[in-house]
Amino acid sequence: MTATVSSTAPSIFRTAMGDAEFERLHPELRRRFSVGLASGELCVGRGVMDRIWHGRAFVKPFLAVGGLRNILLPRTGRDVPFRIENVPYADSYGRETVTFVRTFALPGGPRRFDATMVHSPERGCVLDYLGTHQHLASDLHLSAEPDGSLLITSGEHRFREGPLDVRVPELIGGRAEVRESFDERTGRFRIDVRVDNRYFGPIFGYEGSFAAEYVDLRSHGVRAGLRPVREEVRA
Repeated sequence: MTATVSSTAPSIFRTAMGDAEFERLHPELRRRFSVGLASGELCVGRGVMDRIWHGRAFVKPFLAVGGLRNILLPRTGRDVPFRIENVPYADSYGRETVTFVRTFALPGGPRRFDATMVHSPERGCVLDYLGTHQHLASDLHLSAEPDGSLLITSGEHRFREGPLDVRVPELIGGRAEVRESFDERTGRFRIDVRVDNRYFGPIFGYEGSFAAEYVDLRSHGVRAGLRPVREEVRA
């Protein structure tokens, strides 16, 4: 069934968090995570990741496979130029969707880490579709920290390909923790991402800062190559 996106609806992040929790965020974070069809804005962040790191050597093949479809980062680096594009649009199923396309200008060529996010009423959270083909879906739970920063933690992961729809077991899955804050001294957002496996420890992560620019959605639109190649309807 195709949903209808309301032009006056709150952002998918406010909907997932609830008004009271969302209002506890720093005002700059509230603006950034209010990006949506109702706001009429998209957000582009540009900055530098101080460090992109990996866990032990045995995670490298796993990261390399994920990198083929812009899931995870197969390379490490320091002081890496970074861009994140948060662009709202209605997907082919009528759901309000926000891109989280991260581009890392690593030596030897840029690498992308793609995600598209929707609110899932069925699951009561933000649903994070990873990669160019949305094969991997993760539940995301958002909360405000006492200092006004945003904490995002991942829950269950599911893999979808054709009729296949399976829960990713903890043995091979990762738990992501994202902390985003706003530094009033520099006027920049700080981001710290860490993915761990319950049994094998750290997998990969990155940390750094960026400045945000807000652009009128109607005049800019969704640039070519930003939307996924394939869209998944299953929540």
